[in-house]
This record gives sequence, C-alpha cells and structure tokens, in this order.
Amino acid sequence: MRLRRELEDLLRELAPQVLAACVRHHGHFDICEEAVQEALWAAVRQWPRDGVPDDPRAWLVRVASRRTTDHLRSERARRRREVSVATRRPVDEWVVPPADAVPEARHDDTLILLFLCCHPALSRASQIALTLRAVGGLTTAQIASAFLVPESTMAQRISRAKRSIRAAGAEFRIPPGPELVDRLDAVLHVLYLIFNEGYTTSSGTRLQRAELTGEAIRLTRVLYRMLSDDGEVAGLLALMLLNEARRPARTTADGALVPLAEQDRDRWDRDAIVEGLRLVSTALSNSSLGPYQLQAAIAAVHAEARRPEETDWAQILALYRVLERFSDSPMVALNHAVATSMVRGPRAGLEQLRVLDSDPRLAGHHRLAAARAHLLEMAGDRAGAREQYRVAARETTSIPERDYLRARAERLT
Repeated sequence: MRLRRELEDLLRELAPQVLAACVRHHGHFDICEEAVQEALWAAVRQWPRDGVPDDPRAWLVRVASRRTTDHLRSERARRRREVSVATRRPVDEWVVPPADAVPEARHDDTLILLFLCCHPALSRASQIALTLRAVGGLTTAQIASAFLVPESTMAQRISRAKRSIRAAGAEFRIPPGPELVDRLDAVLHVLYLIFNEGYTTSSGTRLQRAELTGEAIRLTRVLYRMLSDDGEVAGLLALMLLNEARRPARTTADGALVPLAEQDRDRWDRDAIVEGLRLVSTALSNSSLGPYQLQAAIAAVHAEARRPEETDWAQILALYRVLERFSDSPMVALNHAVATSMVRGPRAGLEQLRVLDSDPRLAGHHRLAAARAHLLEMAGDRAGAREQYRVAARETTSIPERDYLRARAERLT
C-alpha cells in the first residue's frame, strides 16, 4: 500500500512536467494530454513489475512523445483520407517529428503550461479548471469540489477548454507584456486553488498533500521572480508560506487533524513565517491593496501569535471586513462570521452564518455545518453543536476531517 501511494505521488508530481515537455515539442494540447495519460497508465502497469527507472521523468516523456507521434500520424492519415481531392486542404499544421526525437523535460516548462491554460480564448472558469487538471494534477472530482459544481459539469468544461485551446492555435511560450498581465489574475487564482487542495485535501485519507503545496509555492516563486513589483503575486506567495509554515503541527503522528487552537506552535516553520511576514509587509507598503495581500495579512496575524489567546482577533475581523469588499466568496463570509464570534461573541457569528444558508454554493458543504457547530459549542448549546458536527462529518469526503468532526460530536454526548 505504501509503495503504491509513493508511486501515485511520484506520477502526480511528474505528470505536469511531462505534459509541458510534450506540448512544447509537439503542440496540440489535447493530443499531448491523452498521450501523457497513456504513459502514466503504462508506468502504473510496468514499474511495480520492472522497477522505477533511474530517470522516471525521462521515461515518461519518451513514452508520451511516442504516443503523441502515433496520434499525430494517425490523425494526419485520417485527414488525408477525408480531404477532398478537389479542395486539397493543407495538413502541414500536423507536425510529426522523427520517431527518435524525444523532447527534453524542463521543469519550469510547467509555468509556461500554466499560462497556456489561462489563454484568453477561455472563460475564467475554464482557464482555472483546465490548469488545475493539467498543472495541478487534480482529478475532475477534486476540481468540481473546489468550484462547488457537479463532477459531470466540470468534465464538460474541461473538455471544451481543451478544444478551445487547440482551435485558438495557442503557442507554448510566456505571453508578452500586456497579454501576460491580462492572464495574471487567472494564473494567481489557479495557484491559490492548487495550494488549497494540497493544504486541506478535499477527499481521501490524508489531510494535506505536500507535493501540491510545494509545487504551488515553487511556481509562485518563479512568478514572483518575474513580477516582483506586483503586490498580489507577493501577497499570494506570503499567504502560501505563512499557511504552509503550520504544516508540521497540523496533524498527529498517525495523520489525525489538529485544529489551529491546539497546535504546538513551536513546531511551526519559523523561517517560512519570517519570509512570509517580510513579503506581506513589503507588498502592503508598496502596492495597491488586493485580496491575496489581505488574506496574507490575516495569516500573518495568526503567525505572530505565540499562543492562541494572544491572537489579535479584532485586527483579523477588521481585515475580513475589508476583504469582503474584494471578494464575494462564501468561504470569506464564513471565516468573517467566525472572526466576528471571537470578538463579539458566538451569537453574533451565528447570525452572520444564517445569511449563508441560502447561498447555493454552500449547499451540502461541510464547512458551513462545521463552523456552525463550533459557534454553537462556544455558545454552550451542546446538543445543537453535536448535531451540526455530525452533519458536517456526513458531508465531508476527507477522512481526517470526518474523524475529527465525529470525535468533536462524541465529546459533547
């Protein structure tokens, strides 16, 4: 079981790099993605039997490249059969490299792939969904959960996005000046969602996936080196670092969830906190305000508190009030309600949560029930809190969160 998980983690990490290498060499995003999936499946079948190659990324690139070449030759033959002799439409756009031409895998091609997925021919939602699939390595179900939409809806959106990328003739390169700025919001949102999925995994047996948070931080660092004067890029990197600093203390040795108030803060990564605090301070001082900077500022207040009771909740509440002017996210509103309860009492927070009951984006989402349970417990309503913890436990697809919520409910019996 452990070997299988390690293999899955390795393939998940390598998949975006292999796809980027193939797209750079061959073009044709949709065909390359299909070829990469075939290469990954070949690895799943062969590596447990034959052993992991010395250079697994090169092996995957080689297999995916051959599959891509096969697909392109097949497609070219099909088009030649279908093209009328009278019209003679050219087929030179289907470039088929020599069989022994294997693209070199460049690790930072992943960032170029990210900008490619954020092509202006796509809607914002499609840009984000496609990038999460191709760059983040998330499953369609995980992306659907992040967007709070059905899995079938998300599958259709991703398929349309790949077709649109092909039809637009998108090039595999970092876009020039103004075009880069136009795509930046979508790129930042994608990196944010990739990090969030790694920080608190939406389903499965693990609370967090370090390979996703690590890749999100790596890509954001690359972007920050390109655009160090952009406050929102700096703010996003700061937010990631300040949250990732808590990772060593977020679970017990057996993987059980440890809530923020109960974490051993001596285990937090102080180097990451220092870097994050510096970044957010510089961003807030030198650029116009934005949502990532505000979220980083909230994370900074938590990071600066050596003990839970030292947390400046009044400052956090003030920051959430400003953040809501930039974002209509129901999660921001939910966290605002929790901050309100810490300053003005749980009843005030519960009153804010009632507004979210009618928000369809939170229908059936466990975080609303979990937040309500927490505030009811603070208010002394043990029976109400117990019921809401149970509701939240039924709704989550994360096993560590489910176990934690069930344990909270049991403590109130």
